[in-house]
Amino acid sequence: MLLQTLVTGLAIGGIYALMAVGYSLVFSIMGFSNWAYGTIIMYGSYIGYYSLTKFGCPFWLALILSMFGGAAICVMNERIAYAPLRKRKAPSLFLMISAMGTAIFLENMVYVMIGAHYYSFPDVFQNQVFDFMGASIGILDLFAIVFSFTAIYALNYFINHTRLGIGIRAVSYDNTVAQINGVNLSWTIGLVFVLSGFLAGISGTFFGMKYMVYPTMGNITNKAFIAAVIGGLGSLPGAVIGGVILGVLESLVSVYVSSTYRDVFSFSFLIVLLIFLPLGLMGKNLEEKV
Repeated sequence: MLLQTLVTGLAIGGIYALMAVGYSLVFSIMGFSNWAYGTIIMYGSYIGYYSLTKFGCPFWLALILSMFGGAAICVMNERIAYAPLRKRKAPSLFLMISAMGTAIFLENMVYVMIGAHYYSFPDVFQNQVFDFMGASIGILDLFAIVFSFTAIYALNYFINHTRLGIGIRAVSYDNTVAQINGVNLSWTIGLVFVLSGFLAGISGTFFGMKYMVYPTMGNITNKAFIAAVIGGLGSLPGAVIGGVILGVLESLVSVYVSSTYRDVFSFSFLIVLLIFLPLGLMGKNLEEKV
């Protein structure tokens, strides 16, 4: 039972980690929480669902379409809702308000175009399970774990070992100095939103497969935000660690206590952690000293 619970927790944690990394990417470079990100994840889930059901795409193609769909929506979100404010040097609060408005707009567009129905993904893995040390482990959980952490590893490699990734890191530290050294700020921010859109498509597809697809599913990213805060906003490794901790914690509470108290434990853990570590597990204090 414990092994099965841990595997389920890692699968959920991997999905949370993908979402949290998407949050942290935008926060690290723009300094605000992108509250519209949950609705973009929801759109990625719908794209994956309709690719499989309406167009008969194989799973790998549906996942790719979901990734690129999420990236396209993310970039449009940034160019329409954030870029005008960013160019006017608006405070981060204004960007957050714009993000909230964008989230409400995108969610209501789904209600208008599709409706409030709940949809189930087709059974891609046909409920395949195998026994390991007395535990019944689902193929979907294993695939979600492997694919999620592979995607995060690939992103981490890109950020740390490529020229474009170094540009993103430079902008995250000081965008003025980065621009002086030849980094195109607008293009780099667009690239960050493309990457976060890819992660939105992946996490939305896997979350929809594990649960359901519905217009308010973007609210689940509140958990991803918690994971990002636990790890330290702006820290990609921290977002991964926070996602895994939160996923495993929720699974253990659901099995050994009650699923009713799952959110209570999640928020309580966050509060206790921030009392002792206000910046999260791997957050860094970049406050300027005068």
